[in-house]
Amino acid sequence: MRAIVVGGSVAGLATALALSGAGYEVRVLERSAAPPEGPVEQAVRDWHRPTVPQAVHSHSLTSIGVRTLRRRAPRLFDALLAAGAELLDLIEALPPLVEDRAREVGDDDLVALACRRTVLELLLYRFVRDLPQVRLEHGTVVRGLALDSAGERVLGVHTADGEVLPASVVVDATGRRAASRDWLASAGVPVAEDLVGPSALTGYSRQYRLRGSGHPGPLNRGNAVGGVWDHYAAALHPADNRTFAVAVMVPTGDRATARLREPGAFTAAARATPGIGVWLAPGVSDPLTPVNVITCPPNTLRGTVTTRQRPVAGLFAVGDAACVTNPLYGRGLSLALDHAFRLADLLADAVPDLTLSQAAGRLAEQCYGPWYAFAASEDAQRAAQWQAATGVGRPPAPPQPQAQAQPGDGPSPARVRAASLTDGLVWRSVVRVVMGLSTPAAAFGDEKFRARVDQAPPIDPALLPAAPDRDAFLHLIAAAEGA
Repeated sequence: MRAIVVGGSVAGLATALALSGAGYEVRVLERSAAPPEGPVEQAVRDWHRPTVPQAVHSHSLTSIGVRTLRRRAPRLFDALLAAGAELLDLIEALPPLVEDRAREVGDDDLVALACRRTVLELLLYRFVRDLPQVRLEHGTVVRGLALDSAGERVLGVHTADGEVLPASVVVDATGRRAASRDWLASAGVPVAEDLVGPSALTGYSRQYRLRGSGHPGPLNRGNAVGGVWDHYAAALHPADNRTFAVAVMVPTGDRATARLREPGAFTAAARATPGIGVWLAPGVSDPLTPVNVITCPPNTLRGTVTTRQRPVAGLFAVGDAACVTNPLYGRGLSLALDHAFRLADLLADAVPDLTLSQAAGRLAEQCYGPWYAFAASEDAQRAAQWQAATGVGRPPAPPQPQAQAQPGDGPSPARVRAASLTDGLVWRSVVRVVMGLSTPAAAFGDEKFRARVDQAPPIDPALLPAAPDRDAFLHLIAAAEGA
């Protein structure tokens, strides 16, 4: 069978890889140019991505992404490690107040891959390019779907050049544009509404390279160091070949922090953040990029990938074209990889009919629904806290009923965070959610988990890392010299 994947970034390439292993001949249509040839480090420096602006920002491959690559694409995983990616053991971040520090069953799953997105995508591209069942085409723009006379089955796609390219399966991997929504609307097919929850974040990030080996300081989050405070967030993610990225997040519309786009102000804010300063001390690291700015998109679960959409046999969506979650949580790449291979399993040796499309809707809801709900709920709570501390923006509306991230009267996030500092079971449950291995409902609804949270002793605030308050933070960035 023939499949067309529209979009040749990570989600599209992963889907092509997965479908090629499920018996499909795959044609990937990408509107931008091919990445540069040559050594990986040089190619990464020369690869300009105007259609993928998020590529320059922090990324992380969480445990679910690592598990997917290890099981489904082990040769690619080995190639990433050979190219300098680092496998991080998250158990090393077990809080110091946890008394029982022995490894437990399941701990080997708690890993993350430290790797720049551009390195991951470049090696994935070269790996897929060499597959005999896959054909990559650049400079091709898709304008719409070719459907049967009833508008119920995909026959292929229409390109901007007027061609009709036949296929029994079409996969939308166009990222946040989610082009299939427009394709359906243009064909007269009703489009189900998206679920949307604001992220209310503007991010500033910069990449660096360490001068020496090893980590200058501990990773308090296992795959990162940093935190979320009452008026801003900051995180440092290690990557491949001694590189790392720092991101500072503030409320969208916060004019008082606009100077963070300047290197001096950004450095001052990052150095003042607990755990990050030692990585940016003089002589420890050097910047590789300017400060890049991104307004984080809203959390969005596309109605077109759910069971609420009227099925069109043979049309599917993956990655950000299916669901966008706040990049602060670092789940996007891993969710896209997991969904791509699970979708290919569903399509293997199957006729792409309406029944299969309904099954694909259930799969997408399973893959993305819990994480959309969790992100929307978490962002609403954080945005309310930031609005109270800064006066920036409007108080957020309560999340949609579908976006409740944990059942009923479960423990509050503050109590869970406090308990995770002293109880290994609570900490592991939280990390499994953060890393995508357990859904929030499964982890936080567990009776043993709830009991351990209730039994946890209070934490002395003096033991928690303290970031600068709002006034001190604004003074730091206002007084910083450009550098």
